[in-house]
Amino acid sequence: MSFFSKYKDVLLIFTSTLFYFIFAYFLERTEFNKLLFLWFSLFGCFYLLMKSKTINTSTLIGLTILFRFVFLFAIPNLSQDFYRFIWDGRMIFEGLNPYLSLPENYIQKGIQPVFEAYQLYDGMGEMNGSHYTNYPPLNQLCFFIAALFASKSLFGSVIALRIIIILADIGILYFGSKLLKRLNLPVKNIFWYTLNPFIIIEMTGNLHFEPVMLFFLVWSFYKLHQQKWIWAAILIACSVSVKLIPLLFLPIFYQWFVKKEQNWFFGFKKLTGFYAIIITCTILLFLPFYSSELIANYSNSVGLWFRNFEFNASFYYIFREIGYLFRGWNEIAIIGKITPFLTILFLGSITFFRKNKSMVQLITALLFGLCFYYFTATTVHPWYLATPLILSIFTKYRFPIIWTIVIIFSYQAYANLPWKENLWYVGLEYVILYAILIFEIIKNKRVIKL
Repeated sequence: MSFFSKYKDVLLIFTSTLFYFIFAYFLERTEFNKLLFLWFSLFGCFYLLMKSKTINTSTLIGLTILFRFVFLFAIPNLSQDFYRFIWDGRMIFEGLNPYLSLPENYIQKGIQPVFEAYQLYDGMGEMNGSHYTNYPPLNQLCFFIAALFASKSLFGSVIALRIIIILADIGILYFGSKLLKRLNLPVKNIFWYTLNPFIIIEMTGNLHFEPVMLFFLVWSFYKLHQQKWIWAAILIACSVSVKLIPLLFLPIFYQWFVKKEQNWFFGFKKLTGFYAIIITCTILLFLPFYSSELIANYSNSVGLWFRNFEFNASFYYIFREIGYLFRGWNEIAIIGKITPFLTILFLGSITFFRKNKSMVQLITALLFGLCFYYFTATTVHPWYLATPLILSIFTKYRFPIIWTIVIIFSYQAYANLPWKENLWYVGLEYVILYAILIFEIIKNKRVIKL
């Protein structure tokens, strides 16, 4: 037996830990070549660890925690959003409503509503600081907890936020494993999420709160499979109150309630109750922040993602080029209004014309509904992929894992100052993704009919 074969797992763990350490503390996002090397090396180690026959589940759980704790004392280096998180949390800590004011207004007037206001504003950037916050109430609660423990320390706030995200991922590991077991799927599938370098870097490293949303979502699936639909509805409302994206899923639950019941009326009654609980709980969670300006400010902030922002888009960039060709200017304002209707039509088609009675069928429908939305969206930030990734481990599809690898090409935009996308890299990302997606659809066409 060769030295490498004997100590392969130890070498993989050591190399991964070392590369995560370099990534966390010695990388600038403008260093694109270094970023690519670390990214693909970590994914290579990740794949070999997942395929190892000598590593047991307990070791994989330990690595899930170890790799995350490497980032514990690191300041995020691929995203500036955490500065706004800290700002919002400290606003609440000071008794101010974060939904009602713009950071730039305070700065322009020379007012510091929170500790380190100027540093936080410089960190979040002019674009972020000129828009109303769009983070739902339970997400704001996480920000407030960070302020509660570190209202005067940026470093302390980062650690507090990171611990919340790590705990959420541990919760996903727990309930995800239990759900996989109930579905008679390999429990090891959960590590395609928890040990994925994309998740460790983008969530734990860069402090994006998708894991908190997904913790409630996976827990709700588990409760739904136990036929405890009231608890599932409450948990989905909590998920929506961290990130709004689960709202897209609501129509697809139709068959789970209506088609599974022999009595159509009884099933529809349960579905109505399910929706009512979700809407009511979501409204109740927003109530502490309610004011006459809240709805207008929040709607305006969310609407900007459809009307103004564009990053790492897929079909939208093709539509945009067609607009330039025939109209001579960027048609984002029009295209951004059309694509949500396309998503609604697609969601309607898989809601009524596709079998979604079993949990695997339901989650598969959620996966394709969400991916269709991302394929037509004007903006697809890397951290958005956490949701399709976690959904995929309960299905026959693995293309989201490939997407989490090639999403790194989108970061080439930050190698330029000021940042500028190279559409060749964006094109490469989506060509690889769509090739894998088409291959998997053809491969599974006898099982999954879209």
